[in-house]
Amino acid sequence: MALHDDDTGRGASLEAVLAELKRGKAVPCYLLYGEEEFRLRDGLDKITAALIPDARDRELNLFMTDGEHEDVGSLCESLITPPLLPGRKVVVVRNTRLFQSKNLLASLIVRIRERLEPDPARAAADFMQFLTLTGMQLDDLRDGGWRKIDDDAWRRIVPDDGGGDRETWLPRAVDLCASRGAVPVQETTEEETDRLERVLAGGMPEGNHLILTAPTVDRRKRLFKAVSSAGRILTFTKIKGEARQQQAVMEMAAGLLEGRGKRLSSGAWDALGRKTGFSLRESLGEIEKLVAYAGDKAVIEAADVEAVVGRTKEETVFDLTGALAARSLAAALRAMKDLLDQGSPPLMIMAMITKEIRFLLHAKLLIDSGRLKGFSANMDYGRFQKTVYPSLKPGAGKGEEQIDLVSQHPYVVYQSLKNAGRFTRSELAGFLEMLVRIDLALKSTGQEPRLLIERFLLAVCKSP
Repeated sequence: MALHDDDTGRGASLEAVLAELKRGKAVPCYLLYGEEEFRLRDGLDKITAALIPDARDRELNLFMTDGEHEDVGSLCESLITPPLLPGRKVVVVRNTRLFQSKNLLASLIVRIRERLEPDPARAAADFMQFLTLTGMQLDDLRDGGWRKIDDDAWRRIVPDDGGGDRETWLPRAVDLCASRGAVPVQETTEEETDRLERVLAGGMPEGNHLILTAPTVDRRKRLFKAVSSAGRILTFTKIKGEARQQQAVMEMAAGLLEGRGKRLSSGAWDALGRKTGFSLRESLGEIEKLVAYAGDKAVIEAADVEAVVGRTKEETVFDLTGALAARSLAAALRAMKDLLDQGSPPLMIMAMITKEIRFLLHAKLLIDSGRLKGFSANMDYGRFQKTVYPSLKPGAGKGEEQIDLVSQHPYVVYQSLKNAGRFTRSELAGFLEMLVRIDLALKSTGQEPRLLIERFLLAVCKSP
């Protein structure tokens, strides 16, 4: 079953747009947006190639810029100027900021957090856009100035973001932009937007086309409606569910593997999914490495994946929480060191530890409540799913303490219930109080974060 992109406005799926172009029908403007960056970029490449099939023509009639450098006046001039060579002219603005607004601040924060480590340049650009939308100044946030923004002020600035974890990303974003000498993003004026709308409505020579891409858009903006009226709008939402993600990766990897005479065994697919979560970008990048590593071998096996694909941060987080639940000090210290070496902020590590301890306490409360008829710490996962887990769902809303754990994946619930027997309720409650004190020390004192976390791990993992 092929995966289709959602259609919006007068747009359609990517397949439908490509079919239109194959029939010779092209519209003045295309907007591609969504969080699935790899699929979006693939769609952009395919539409661009369909509009200008000859690679030599693309060298002179294809113009690309990024949103952080976009100038609406120059963009309009380019759109109304005929191409250098006969044929189509295509102007592409990647990651345009024309559809940004204060209504999208929460999603902008998510992108900043996600990109700080793997893509600092994009994270810095996003943060400067964040400052523009909120009216804050970079200089006011430097040298600890960001600490002056209390919770109430933050909620006024970003109503849709609680701000509880801003200490983990905000200072890093400020330091990143300051070190790069980032400059503020100039807001697009209403006059400039009006001119672009007029150009799209009929001011472009036939054969000129505009392609815009964006991670998110405010659909209420008048420009969005103008683009919808003049062209096609395609959305590329995140694929949810591991099975659908795996299907998407397999479909996009099919051409690469077939062209090289390779295939992945079922065990190799399982190993790849465990390490990449079937993220399109990561998975396809690793598949290219695996193809090169396999040499003359036609079948790529799980052992090849283990040899080529390194340990992920997610795997190391799992190692840490697993070691905590098992009360294994050596394993916990080793996993914490790996996370710090990978650049994980101490506050992020603390958040993962706190979540694990909270789940264990919730599991203990569930066990003590007597509601888990037939549960045994020795039972296998399949039996738990069939006989115990169904009885938890109807009562998930009876107490605040139960909601957080019971709403998790059944395997998470199963593991927490199995491991809770290693702790007493008073121990777990005491650990949470200790975590509150450590969190306060991390945010308000100059104590060494690593030492504070090591002391906590020692307290949890000592013999009960």
